[in-house]
Amino acid sequence: MLLYFEPIITGLHHSTMKNPDLRSQAVMNVDKGESIAGMWATPMIPEIGVYKLAVKKRKDGTFEWVHFQHRLDNTRKVLFRGEVESMDRVADVLGAANKHLQNIYGVTMSVADVGMTTLDGRKIDGKVH
Repeated sequence: MLLYFEPIITGLHHSTMKNPDLRSQAVMNVDKGESIAGMWATPMIPEIGVYKLAVKKRKDGTFEWVHFQHRLDNTRKVLFRGEVESMDRVADVLGAANKHLQNIYGVTMSVADVGMTTLDGRKIDGKVH
């Protein structure tokens, strides 16, 4: 199942980020028995968009992550992907990404609520049953 991730960030309105084509926007595949372990996002960066980190927990207990940019034209550019053995290691990935985002843009990613939509348009929570 390919999923489209849209963080819901209190106090921010992503009016320029509509949802026309979910297939082109999917950044992670979440299979049955896997779950979303976390989502982090920066505030909107003018003329750039939003940087995001999405993490899923696999059936074997490992974690897969994807760091991507959600651009103003609603496209997503995957910057890095990886896998780690624990959420402690996810914290290391988040810390490294935030260090660079702080140095370049003066922002960091913080916890974001996740809204997910399947390719057929169904809204789902963070766990795929």
